[in-house]
Amino acid sequence: MRYVAFVQMSPPPQPDTIYDGAEMLVLQAQLGGWDNLNHLIICKSTGQAAIVDPFSGRYWARVCGERGFTLTSVLLTHSHWDHSKGVAGLLKAIPEVRVWVHELESERGWEGPDTDRWDNPPLSSSEFSLGNLTFEVHCTPGHTPGHVTICGHGIVLSGDCLFLGRCGRTDLFGGDIRAQHESLIYLKSILAKFPEDWLVLPGHQYPLEDGSLPTFTTVGELLVGNTALVAAGDWEEFSRLEFLSFDDSLAVKARRQRAKTREHSH
Repeated sequence: MRYVAFVQMSPPPQPDTIYDGAEMLVLQAQLGGWDNLNHLIICKSTGQAAIVDPFSGRYWARVCGERGFTLTSVLLTHSHWDHSKGVAGLLKAIPEVRVWVHELESERGWEGPDTDRWDNPPLSSSEFSLGNLTFEVHCTPGHTPGHVTICGHGIVLSGDCLFLGRCGRTDLFGGDIRAQHESLIYLKSILAKFPEDWLVLPGHQYPLEDGSLPTFTTVGELLVGNTALVAAGDWEEFSRLEFLSFDDSLAVKARRQRAKTREHSH
């Protein structure tokens, strides 16, 4: 007689409440093997919700369904696989959802799925509205050609442009170290205008130099404690930062993609 062992899968973790204000609620969950941080923004007055960089569409469709939120939008800070993986699943579950990405992501081969595209030039801002909330959408290239940073109502969603202790790498396909430097100079001036207690919510939970693993910080702490932001404005210092490139499989893949692109252009 054969026996089949059934393994009971533990349910996925519930998201944490990372911000709870008069107008807006923000939920955060760490999903996937790349330490991705997903953020769900909810307009309290309308119940409308937007998910930023969904790793799992099924997870966020379930959260919204259980809590009575109406998921209307997906916001992609950029189009890397680990930030857009959940888009197809969400469109299947909620066909009417709008998917936003910057049009410059097409320069690294992004072909969707998406429904709407920001088109503001690098180092400038556009807007996005969710219910009664309006956010600034800043085009901050460098990690990718059309990376955006989303700001408003007490939060900064920095994607992979800025982590809590450093910035995103620039050696992947579509990355540009000089564009990243210019974006950080630009963002430093933008962030300096915000109240110091605004929350900065990055795209990944990476350890700080002291080994701690926070999932958010404040604008005030970021401006003085983020190595890349502190170096921004001094090209020699910035260009020597070790975390701008890595010798790993992703870098090898990026070199192959660049070589293939050059071949097709000739």
